[in-house]
Amino acid sequence: MAEVNDRISDIVGKSDVVLFMKGTPLFPQCGFSSRAVAILDHCGVAYDSVDVLQDMEIRQGIKSYSDWPTIPQLYVKGEFVGGSDIMMEMFEAGELKELMDEKQVAKADS
Repeated sequence: MAEVNDRISDIVGKSDVVLFMKGTPLFPQCGFSSRAVAILDHCGVAYDSVDVLQDMEIRQGIKSYSDWPTIPQLYVKGEFVGGSDIMMEMFEAGELKELMDEKQVAKADS
């Protein structure tokens, strides 16, 4: 498990924003992942994604890494933010944009 945690830490540390999801941003494989992508796209931030369906170790490991049972999972500047429901609540309240601005997250290329 330590090796998987190291891999996840590496992934989370390499980008300002990382979304662990089912599928890819262009082809999400579940509604929750699709909603998470739409929220991030609407925020206009650059982000990386990890398709947990392509790596079963990551798929299981991310749940214990964050102590969060579901996917997708959003990380901003190395910190776990939450899943799609929390992302949606934060987005609707304006808190997600505030967090991105506060953390000085890079904007997406237009």
